[in-house]
Amino acid sequence: MASINGTILLISIPVIFRGLGVNPFDASSFAILIWLLLGYGVVTAVLLVNAGRLADIYGRARIYNLGFAIFTVGSLLLFFTPNAGTTGAWELVGFRLLQAVGAAFLFANSAALLTDAFSPEERGKALGINQVAFIGGSLLGLIVGGILAGIPDLHLGALTIPTWRLIFIVNLPVGVSGTVWAYYRLHDLRPPRKDERLDIPGNLLFAGGLTFLLVGLTYTLLPYGSSSMGWGSPYVWTALVSGTMLLIAFVFVEMRVAQPMFRLSLFRGRAFAAGVSSAFLGSLARGGMMLLLIIWFQGIWLPLHGYSFASTPFWSGVYMIPLLLGFFVFGPLSGWLSDRWGARTLATLGMVVAAATFFLFLLVPYNFDYPTVGLLLFVQGGGMGMFAAPNAAAVMNSVPARHRGASSGMLATLQNTGQQLSLVFFFTIVIGGLASGLAGSVASALGGLGVGAPDGPILASLAQANPTDSLFAAFLGYNPVGTLLAFASTVPGWDPSQITPAIAARLTSTGFFPAAIAPAFIEGLHGAFLFAGVITLVGAGISFLRGARFFHEDQGVVAPRPDEPAPKESGADRAESPASEAPGRPVG
Repeated sequence: MASINGTILLISIPVIFRGLGVNPFDASSFAILIWLLLGYGVVTAVLLVNAGRLADIYGRARIYNLGFAIFTVGSLLLFFTPNAGTTGAWELVGFRLLQAVGAAFLFANSAALLTDAFSPEERGKALGINQVAFIGGSLLGLIVGGILAGIPDLHLGALTIPTWRLIFIVNLPVGVSGTVWAYYRLHDLRPPRKDERLDIPGNLLFAGGLTFLLVGLTYTLLPYGSSSMGWGSPYVWTALVSGTMLLIAFVFVEMRVAQPMFRLSLFRGRAFAAGVSSAFLGSLARGGMMLLLIIWFQGIWLPLHGYSFASTPFWSGVYMIPLLLGFFVFGPLSGWLSDRWGARTLATLGMVVAAATFFLFLLVPYNFDYPTVGLLLFVQGGGMGMFAAPNAAAVMNSVPARHRGASSGMLATLQNTGQQLSLVFFFTIVIGGLASGLAGSVASALGGLGVGAPDGPILASLAQANPTDSLFAAFLGYNPVGTLLAFASTVPGWDPSQITPAIAARLTSTGFFPAAIAPAFIEGLHGAFLFAGVITLVGAGISFLRGARFFHEDQGVVAPRPDEPAPKESGADRAESPASEAPGRPVG
């Protein structure tokens, strides 16, 4: 559920804006839109390593259970958001950020708990299921969001529950029952390590640096002045430079403190370094691409096939199902196979398969044949599944037991950070393509309808229109032509008599804008596909360099019988040696 909530709003956010009565095209609303979409990921990325380190000190089950409780409280507050309008929208942002705190505690510790509970020969299967929940949940969120966005308000006698509230109530049964069950059944076998301390300077530098960096990158998506994006904003560059400097200072601090939160020594181990690096690159290639595929469906393909803009959020979720099926089929299977064969071959092959699908998408026209794209989505999901489960098992097998929480948090942090960076990179590429080609392609389409001279007010307005507005209009389930015409009406010399009823019907048809925007959008999308394919191939190469199967000698936590003492830490665990120097046994 925590993973589903990371993406559920990508499709259901139009219903939320309409339910709250917020105009998404108002200048003050764009910041709300960005924070609702990306704030959850920013908070989880910042807190993951801290949550893992806290779990290593105070107990993984304790922190995991606390995360369950915080996540459920956040979900409850989201459902009962008291206000509407802009105030209610910012309340949603705040409650989402609280929910993300609980999600970070869950993400950081699930892999560590499973690594403790299963022997090395079974971890691939267990962590494969966990990776299906983590990455598969983010894909499932697209479908769940689309389905919930398409259902009507719920009427229970005199009580009416709006659709947008139902999007958040779906968490509550799982959250409440899961919290109770976790506190009842899930307990720590190791006592708290009272001799260890939190790395306060490292925590502050890491949290501050990553927050500044991710918030700065997030705000590049906001228009600034006459630019379609915020790269020219001094506030953006102040945040980016400040975040970079704090993270550089963080590295120096972590190399010198006795008990660091981010154990850089683990990167000396080839299995760990290759695993987390390839996972980061996989997230960098995958994260933003999911959103761009949704926009492709919602803004171009579905309207061209007769779907109304208002219905496209639901149907785009339905048409993304093959991606989810591919991941669900190959994720657990690859985890089970990695218990026998190791991670290198399966994980590397999975990355190669995913890269191939990105390159094949370059050959797909904007008005594509769906069976072809559905097959590509299934294969791409399968490639992701082949990589994710074996890679997670290999990473967790390579570290000592006492650092599993921090290691799990480091892996999840790099995955979440990669996803946030991916959104910014891909939007920059696509919006750049739109900025250079949108005015020309739409103006050509309007000229074909006989709407004004080439220098007329409508066509002149298109040259000034922000492509981000058009992109998000389609994404939010609105006909973007309406936003363009509203902008044109503010241009001096506007002559509404040019828009006859026949022309108005053509302009607002489901086929006009998709066909007009498609050439510029596809040009930018091809750049994003090429970038994703190259990055994924680099990740495949790094994955191959992980070496043979490796198990750290300090493995497993076995539940003691009542008449036996708790298991003692091994000498290797106490030694605090780097992963490359720690005792281990390569296999195969």
